[in-house]
Amino acid sequence: MGKNGKKRKAVSGLLVAACILSACGSSETGPQLLKEWVVEADAEAADVQEQNRVYRVAMVTDIGGVDDQGFNQSAWDGLEALKNATGASVSYVESQSEEDFVPNFTELAENGYTLCWGVGYQCADALLKVAEKYPEVNFAIIDNAYEETPENVTAVVFRAQEPSFIVGYIAACVTKTGSVGFVGGVPSDIIDQFQYGFEAGVAYANHLHHKNVTVSVEYVGNFYDSVSGGQIADTMYGNGCDVIYAAAGGAGLGVIESAGKNGYYVIGVDKDQAYLDPDHVLSSGMKKVDAAILRVSQDYEQGRAIGGKTLSFGMAEGAVGIPENHENYSDEIYDAAIGLCDEIKAGKLVPPANEEEYKTFVDGL
Repeated sequence: MGKNGKKRKAVSGLLVAACILSACGSSETGPQLLKEWVVEADAEAADVQEQNRVYRVAMVTDIGGVDDQGFNQSAWDGLEALKNATGASVSYVESQSEEDFVPNFTELAENGYTLCWGVGYQCADALLKVAEKYPEVNFAIIDNAYEETPENVTAVVFRAQEPSFIVGYIAACVTKTGSVGFVGGVPSDIIDQFQYGFEAGVAYANHLHHKNVTVSVEYVGNFYDSVSGGQIADTMYGNGCDVIYAAAGGAGLGVIESAGKNGYYVIGVDKDQAYLDPDHVLSSGMKKVDAAILRVSQDYEQGRAIGGKTLSFGMAEGAVGIPENHENYSDEIYDAAIGLCDEIKAGKLVPPANEEEYKTFVDGL
């Protein structure tokens, strides 16, 4: 195959990245993911493709494991999509504890993987340590930004407060008890985006619709203990919450199980989790890790410079959103939520990412 054939193959991979996601709702109604990336491969990228190299890309999971039905699984979905689109060799290593991060990254670097992903902020220090030891290897991390990013490291962050705001609005519109809940994994700047975005969405619905919905907040203390997550949810449902937003990784699976057992609603996270319990998953605050990993990995394969920078993805780029499916709530509420998505994309509505911004947001209502 000549140079033109290689270029067509590269473009088809780009289209895969763009078409698997939309900002809010289906790909038919929402903008495609990072549409500015869907361009003809430049001469440098074509030359790299011409080398006919097989790229080796792998990831290190956080403690939740690759089968957490959310964050880590979405990351692995992105690598499998990369394999299907480009023929890259992909793999993963699971972490059972924080002590596993350094040896896991080291194992990948020693075994010839040229791009190594870290899934989650908890592995940030370990990734940086190993990246310094292996400057010829490229590393990338989801959900962490560094004050100074080395040339062989790429940081990817999401504005998770944006979809969290939307599901908070939906929760406040749907609740019959006037009480909703948030269950987080471990307090951090990242989880603050989910919590305060959600609380702000509830506050905004209260303001618009003259409601007085309250939010209860609890933390599991980790991202893997589904039993504890379920027990916390049982208590919250028992105390009057009828909708809970779970941003707790694998621990959130316990919240989903509790929702089904108690007959109330739960809001999924990171990916559309409705398949886990279609009758009780109200919606999901989606952070589309799979598409970000696919896109950045393809940029690397095609010879584009990805290192030494932080990439921020949100609703305007089509990288976060809510599912189009809304069988458990009305078209009217869904349409209103999509209208809020449009306001966020246009910069007219800016959801808060932390407690200070939340207080400022609420004071301005």
